[in-house]
Amino acid sequence: MRAGLTIAVSKGRIYQEALPLLAEAGIVPLDDPETSRKLILETGRGDVRLVIIRAADVPTYVEHGAADLGIAGKDVLMEHEGDGLYEPLDLGIARCRMMVAGRLGHRDYPPRLRVATKYVATTRAFFAERGIQVEVIKLYGSMELAPLVGLADRIVDLVDTGNTLRANGLVEIEPIAQITSRLVVNKASMKMKHGAVKALVAELARATGG
Repeated sequence: MRAGLTIAVSKGRIYQEALPLLAEAGIVPLDDPETSRKLILETGRGDVRLVIIRAADVPTYVEHGAADLGIAGKDVLMEHEGDGLYEPLDLGIARCRMMVAGRLGHRDYPPRLRVATKYVATTRAFFAERGIQVEVIKLYGSMELAPLVGLADRIVDLVDTGNTLRANGLVEIEPIAQITSRLVVNKASMKMKHGAVKALVAELARATGG
């Protein structure tokens, strides 16, 4: 493992909203991941580099030490079942909410509930706490279609404006969690690179106003 710090982050909304915070800490990537094919980006700070990976993989890279730190949505962290990372800072970016949603006029839960989602573990835990038996159907996209074609009674998905739900005749039924992106840290890196990690966490905390 190199002496500097490696931060795992995904392309898209989280990356774009994290850029100003990283810049406050002097971390400005030398390449744009939206136009470059590079997956490892050097930055204006010689001791920090970024690795660009899928959002769902960020906790895994951090837990196993392939990255010292990462920026991941709370939805991904809730679904991740490892324990090899710390979560020291809520960055307050990429805000949305995880919701149970379904067809308009179908708010009551049937005796045997079918739920379509990519958040399988979170969904099972949520309904188990309420004593509701569910069959979880894992999908990777177009969740809103599932209730419309009879594949599922409900969906569990992230909602921002709610426009996509409304456009497909669906409504928000019950909230599961408010979602923001968090800074996560590898446990070994926190020990072996304690000074550098703590300094970076403090810089990002100041950038968020924390």
